[in-house]
Amino acid sequence: MSAEDERRLARVALTWLAEPGTRAVHRLVQRLGPVAALDLLLDGGSPDGWLHTTVAARSAAADARAVAAEALGRADRLGARLVTPDDDEWPGRVAGLAKLQLPDVSRRVDVETAPPLCFWVRGSWPLGEALERSVAVVGARAATGYGLHVATELGYGLAERDWTVVSGGAFGIDAAAHRGALNAGGLTVAVLACGLDRPYPMGNAALFDRIADTGLLVSEWPPGAEPLRPRFLIRNRVIAGGTLGTVVVEASARSGATQTARRAIHTDRAAMVVPGPVTSAMSVGAHELLREFPKARLVTGVAHVLEEVGRIGADLAPLARGPQRPADTLDDDARSLLEALPRRGALGVDGLAARARVDVRTALRKLSLLEELSLVVRRDDGYALAPPVRRKRTTSASPIPTGPGPGAQGGPGDRRAPTGPAPTGQH
Repeated sequence: MSAEDERRLARVALTWLAEPGTRAVHRLVQRLGPVAALDLLLDGGSPDGWLHTTVAARSAAADARAVAAEALGRADRLGARLVTPDDDEWPGRVAGLAKLQLPDVSRRVDVETAPPLCFWVRGSWPLGEALERSVAVVGARAATGYGLHVATELGYGLAERDWTVVSGGAFGIDAAAHRGALNAGGLTVAVLACGLDRPYPMGNAALFDRIADTGLLVSEWPPGAEPLRPRFLIRNRVIAGGTLGTVVVEASARSGATQTARRAIHTDRAAMVVPGPVTSAMSVGAHELLREFPKARLVTGVAHVLEEVGRIGADLAPLARGPQRPADTLDDDARSLLEALPRRGALGVDGLAARARVDVRTALRKLSLLEELSLVVRRDDGYALAPPVRRKRTTSASPIPTGPGPGAQGGPGDRRAPTGPAPTGQH
């Protein structure tokens, strides 16, 4: 076995011995390298008591190196690959998780937030390239129709603009964001909390296959690993730290999506929240994020998201404005004359000038302008307000971009999957 193969095997074994994100393991690997760190732990040299107990319990169940070798063989049969920091496609942004310190926490899952040792990947895109321009869209499993609509539109709009949409593959908001990106012909990445051969939830199996065909399925756990409850929070730090920003669409008071946003905030990533009805239980957690964290930004569509994560000065969202009316361009004198006109009937120039507190010469000049703008009409007995113009009723535009629609097949995104055969093969 080559030295490189030994290092890769050691990283897999270390991830099996202790859950991903374990700080003591990460520090040992940084100081000694993966092979020496594995030898030290297997010899009982753990610097932390709880880690010593964990390693001893796992070692009593099986040989770590044998388990790692079996996982590598299983991944090869699945059409998946192992990606480590030694590989060119390693996503460098996850190194920022080394600085992630959540305040006022006691649970091990909230304390052990170190960068990953390795990733298992299914799909043909290079992992680092896929995450280079990426935004996470997360939210409630029990999403409302409103939330599903918003998440689908965000996924579609981001993918259409050549951004990777990252989420956890769960029911509800996650799945809607993934499907929006897929329908735009764009790139989406699902980061799982279990082995790639056991995608959870099983009800999204067809969705996971679609993602693997054109995007990526990613996990820190080897094939065969179960989707245990704590692993979803461990996984969420990768979604937050591996992307440029996280958008929470809907989240209840106790939601994994809000935990992802908190990890984004404490990793100096953009954290964004889509507001919902104040009467909706599915928006309570989202609104609390806005109240608790001044850094969290309210967004209502793709333009706002891109303003937060895009290039400075190049991705500014347009200001929300109502329809412009001819009267908006009037100066003070013209506006005073317009306001001085009676709601019914007409009024002579002298009377108008007096009511508007302008001289007659100014009144004549401004009334000519108002007449050109079709705001007033001249009659034999003076000037009167022009009758209102009947306009066709139009449907007001939604703040969420529509474009061709998330149900359209294909899209104008520039990125396409690399040529050649793709490898075969939650919240």
